[in-house]
Amino acid sequence: MSSRSRRLGRVNWPGLLTLALLAGAWEATVRWSLLDYQYLPAPSAIARGARTLLASGELIPNVLHTLMVTLIGWSIASVIGIGLGLLLGLSPTAYRYSMTSFEVTKAIPPITFVPATLLIFGFSLRMELVIVVYVGVWPVLINTIGGVRGVPGELLDLGRMLHMSSWTRVRKLIVPAAVPEILVGLRLGLTLCLVLAVVAEMVGNPAGLGHALVRAQQALQPEKMFAYVLSAGVLGITLNALFRSAASWMLPPPAGGPEGGTP
Repeated sequence: MSSRSRRLGRVNWPGLLTLALLAGAWEATVRWSLLDYQYLPAPSAIARGARTLLASGELIPNVLHTLMVTLIGWSIASVIGIGLGLLLGLSPTAYRYSMTSFEVTKAIPPITFVPATLLIFGFSLRMELVIVVYVGVWPVLINTIGGVRGVPGELLDLGRMLHMSSWTRVRKLIVPAAVPEILVGLRLGLTLCLVLAVVAEMVGNPAGLGHALVRAQQALQPEKMFAYVLSAGVLGITLNALFRSAASWMLPPPAGGPEGGTP
């Protein structure tokens, strides 16, 4: 089977069909005034709004700003989360003394920190990054701890039998075994970083998709507002797809799976 056929086979055609039917129903509902909402545009009007934003040059800078903040914040959160996760996963003492504090802090909804960071850092990029990093750390941290602590005892026994040093066991046995869990945390963290980047832009940083969305709403331009909403969605789908491709490259399918093994 060719690579093109495999890619087409992985497309969720029923899901795309359902999405198209929903968009058609939305278009018909608005055009035939079955729902009388003054500021609910039809999908065709949203498409025209998106074309207007692209032609005027407003859309791309806002998308790039949100993308930049998301990736920078996610990168910082990933380094912190993996580093702390390895420490707490490998050290029972550190885990015992710190997890209660982490659990209490993690239970606080991240959105409640927006007013506090806004008061401390003002309307700035730093304020947005602090929120993004904070929310992105938790899934990476928790999954890294779970991955490290879930390494099979037989694997650790093998390292001791081969007289590996502690650092060699961590590098060659523990971390590779924990990679699937860490990747799950990284993927969740990336999604949350994008969500909180948009939220922070809506209330605290006059830039990016979130700020543009609010500006269009205040200007009573629903077509542009929904175009920004869909742009954020497309950005999220794209980042998720890119991450999944990178993860599948790092974790190739097992022998005999869809990508290899017996023809």
